[in-house]
Amino acid sequence: MALRPVTRRTLSDEVFDQLLDSVVDGELTVGESLPSERRLAEVLGVSRPAVREALQRIAQTGVVEVRQGGATLVRDYRRAAGLDLLPRLLVRGGRLDAAIARSVIEARAEVGPGIAALAATRGGPVLATELDELLTRMGTTTDPVTWQLGALDFWDLLVDGADSIVFRLMFNSLRTAYEPALPALGTLLAEEVGQVEPYRLLAAAIRAGDAATARAAATRVLTPTAEALLSAFAAVEADQ
Repeated sequence: MALRPVTRRTLSDEVFDQLLDSVVDGELTVGESLPSERRLAEVLGVSRPAVREALQRIAQTGVVEVRQGGATLVRDYRRAAGLDLLPRLLVRGGRLDAAIARSVIEARAEVGPGIAALAATRGGPVLATELDELLTRMGTTTDPVTWQLGALDFWDLLVDGADSIVFRLMFNSLRTAYEPALPALGTLLAEEVGQVEPYRLLAAAIRAGDAATARAAATRVLTPTAEALLSAFAAVEADQ
């Protein structure tokens, strides 16, 4: 039985979601002014403090700018926002955005080898032992989603070993965006289940402190997933 924590949403959360979706979906264009707090409160049927809190949160994402005098202008989120916006971009209206998903996989394939190389330099035998223990558990699963969650845990350990706050924050955002899509992607990744050996080679390179081999092994680990998903996303984009 899969249970999830129960969360209580506030009026500010609802206002935040509606306004942010309007910006991301292009209903509010770059340079356009948002309605005043009073007008938003009237239209949405909420208090002005709830609107004010939501606007402050949206400003922190970088997608709007609060000007002196109270005007709130829409910014180009592609140039102003951070990776924390990625999960919202990936799934919109209950549907996976193939173009955004493609960029997530491309970033994962490019960044992963660098993380592995740093982990080999900084992680050492202790990290390799943790990786081996995780791979033993991964080797017992036959479920594609469980396998991919194990693979994410593997990379989570590598990011710890890399000891880079920038890579950590990047990984957090990429995982938050990628993980909810796994049930839909499971059938595309079924052939990977049980393919432990490439991961074991990467763990061995970590243990040996061999950054170059770790980088190459990471590429070998990531390439099958990237190729399968990029082909699928290309097909989806062609149909749209």
